[in-house]
Amino acid sequence: MTATNLPTTIPPAPPVHRRLVLNNRPQYVAFGLAWLVGYGLFAVTSGRSPIVSLPGLAPAALIGGLVAAIVVTSVVAGRDQRRASPTEVLTGKLLTASWLVGFVALFLLITGVASATGDAHLQSLLWPTGSGLVVGLVYLAGGAAHRDMLQYALGTWLALISSASVFFDAPGMYWVLAVAGGGAYLAAAALEPRRRTAALAELPEA
Repeated sequence: MTATNLPTTIPPAPPVHRRLVLNNRPQYVAFGLAWLVGYGLFAVTSGRSPIVSLPGLAPAALIGGLVAAIVVTSVVAGRDQRRASPTEVLTGKLLTASWLVGFVALFLLITGVASATGDAHLQSLLWPTGSGLVVGLVYLAGGAAHRDMLQYALGTWLALISSASVFFDAPGMYWVLAVAGGGAYLAAAALEPRRRTAALAELPEA
């Protein structure tokens, strides 16, 4: 090759993709409050000697809190996906689908077990504990997919304490979910800014 055949310019290097670092603090706060208030109200209104008698308040508070938390999560996730790569968008969609699959499977399992045993009490026992298990497993998957050790640790904790809470009768089961579950969410929310700062510092320069 002669000198005249050498390229006169060096092609620019391809841009470095900066991995998306999600901000999970809003959803941690929202779900933490939903668990703390919702299951806390179940704890004080259930059992043989309830602290207060307010029928209907606990389910309404828990469902309302969870719906609000889902809305917060959806808004934040939609904002984050506008900055995500196609691969990260696909990962987010698959994780979102995992929530639906997990809870449909849980519904089928609990309904089938209650029908087979004829014990309607099983539903009030298995729905809170089973829901926490599903949530924990989805967070485990999300933590692994996004290399988020805080989310992975939260998922591990929620899966374990939700499953262990089945050993307690009401209101003990609800206290475990409210304090250990809701408290874990709020602790994760407090640690999330530090986790994000460390993750952003590890990213390559754009």
